[in-house]
Amino acid sequence: MAENRKEKYTVKYRKNRNGEPISILGYGCMRFTRKGSSIDLDKAEKELLRAIKNGVNYFDTAYIYPGSEAALGEILHRNHIRDQVNIATKLPQYLIRTREAIDRYFSEELSRLQTDHIDYYLMHMLTDINAWEKLKKLGIEDWIREKKETGAIRNIGFSFHGNTDMFLKILNAYDWDFCQIQYNYMDETSQAGRKGLQAAAEKGIPVIIMEPLRGGKLVNMLPEKAKALIRKDPKKRSAAELALRWLWDQPEVTCVLSGMNSLEMVEENCRIASLVQAGEMTDADHRMIAKIRDYINEKLKVGCTGCGYCMPCPHGVDIPGTFRYYNEMYMEKKGTGRKEYVQVVGLRKEPAFASQCVGCGRCERHCPQHINIIQELKAADKALRPLPYKAAVSVMRWFVYRKLK
Repeated sequence: MAENRKEKYTVKYRKNRNGEPISILGYGCMRFTRKGSSIDLDKAEKELLRAIKNGVNYFDTAYIYPGSEAALGEILHRNHIRDQVNIATKLPQYLIRTREAIDRYFSEELSRLQTDHIDYYLMHMLTDINAWEKLKKLGIEDWIREKKETGAIRNIGFSFHGNTDMFLKILNAYDWDFCQIQYNYMDETSQAGRKGLQAAAEKGIPVIIMEPLRGGKLVNMLPEKAKALIRKDPKKRSAAELALRWLWDQPEVTCVLSGMNSLEMVEENCRIASLVQAGEMTDADHRMIAKIRDYINEKLKVGCTGCGYCMPCPHGVDIPGTFRYYNEMYMEKKGTGRKEYVQVVGLRKEPAFASQCVGCGRCERHCPQHINIIQELKAADKALRPLPYKAAVSVMRWFVYRKLK
């Protein structure tokens, strides 16, 4: 087990605009393990402390990640290690309507995090230049200047989901200290893409990477042909290691966020981050990644990363769950995806079927991947619940919940 291992890895660092070190592996705090409706704080504490011991100094959270800011703040406070790390959190700009609201959300975040300053503060999920223009009209530029002068904010940036052209517009609209993009070997020509990454680097702006494994899809939901190819890798690298090394191979990448939620994952990611060097991947390595990408594209139905920004659905649909098992039907076996959908979604006490969608569009407005969710839910429901399955699930639900009455 990881907690009994004696190895100590020291992750490598790249620098921000002021020459200060940022660990190339960052800790994504959105996916802390939950115990019921709350975060398992003791488990998260062990994992964070192990990461810090191994040199990780960048911790990413956000106002809208349930319980995440408070959990991170409590762990840092009770271990007296706030000054050993960089906290990155985000202004929920999509909720902002007034200048006063900016102060209110920021003050609440400081309170949750039990700190008097944020090291890396982001405008959360800018997808369009209009969102930044709206903030400018509310006085965000003066607000940022004041916070930086007082030391309440040390670096200002933005996180982005959208296309490359829009990323470039936002990148050039302000003198940013850093930015955060979705980037992995499946998104090389989508989202901000390699073109956006290089544009930021040319301006000297550090780039933080989110979704390096596409919410685990590049590990847990690879098609069999891709798995077989990875098993033949002469260097014995796992699917996760290949994806991470592909990112760190690019010197423009400053820090890669990983939603680590086990000691084993922390140890393994720190091991890789202690060994990598930019430019070390060979032509053969890149050909293998290209083949894996092709195999995935042959099978993938919906490009959902499971981020949960579409949730909660006002009508109870489990959108990420539906897409997960829809993809699984084609990545693995149809029966596997349908069986897990029945077990995880179909037999909940409160139904969460895709057929409950009424087409309100709320989910689509919040989806960072710009998925046509309404249309895809209809296709997913048809595939996951053919008539025999619908009948079987109805019978099982009646039997299970009749006994509970």
